[in-house]
Amino acid sequence: MAKKNVKEALTENKGAKAAKKLGDDFKKFAFKGNIVDMAVGVVIGSAFTAIVNSLVKDLITPAISLLTGAKNYTDMFVVLKEGTVTEGVNILADGSYATLADATAAGAVTLNYGSFIQAIINFFLIAISVFVVVSIIKAADVKAKKQAAAEAAAAAEAEAAAKALLKTCPYCLTEIHVNATRCPHCTSEQAPVETTEA
Repeated sequence: MAKKNVKEALTENKGAKAAKKLGDDFKKFAFKGNIVDMAVGVVIGSAFTAIVNSLVKDLITPAISLLTGAKNYTDMFVVLKEGTVTEGVNILADGSYATLADATAAGAVTLNYGSFIQAIINFFLIAISVFVVVSIIKAADVKAKKQAAAEAAAAAEAEAAAKALLKTCPYCLTEIHVNATRCPHCTSEQAPVETTEA
């Protein structure tokens, strides 16, 4: 029964070590740049672009369309030269084209300022989003560096405390505990060192 409990404890300890190693590996992955990280960034970036495009198309464009009165933001254009094809093209009563697709189908030369404005909005949204992500990563990196520095300081303090509890055997020059009365290496008798306890 005791063996089973020891085995279970060792298995749980292995799981904890594996989880810690996974966490350490993730930190190395997240905070060090290399080609694989860059490739992952490109894949995530392309997926992120789809999200931003949907944000612009489905949320921001309708809001701007309410202000401008246009049904579709990308259909904001100016005809520079009328098209020659009229068959199958939706032309409004005032002689203008209903959509950019209609103007293109008619062979009209157009200045598509709505698409340009949408591209500008996309750019700013992506720039703001990247800025936020980079800020979060930088903050996490600073936090990780502070934690590593604190852990290093604690380890140095613990090492100094352990060193304070050691003395050197005058016969074999081995470090032994200050309260040892006999050296475990050469078996010479030792006088205990008086220590001040805080």
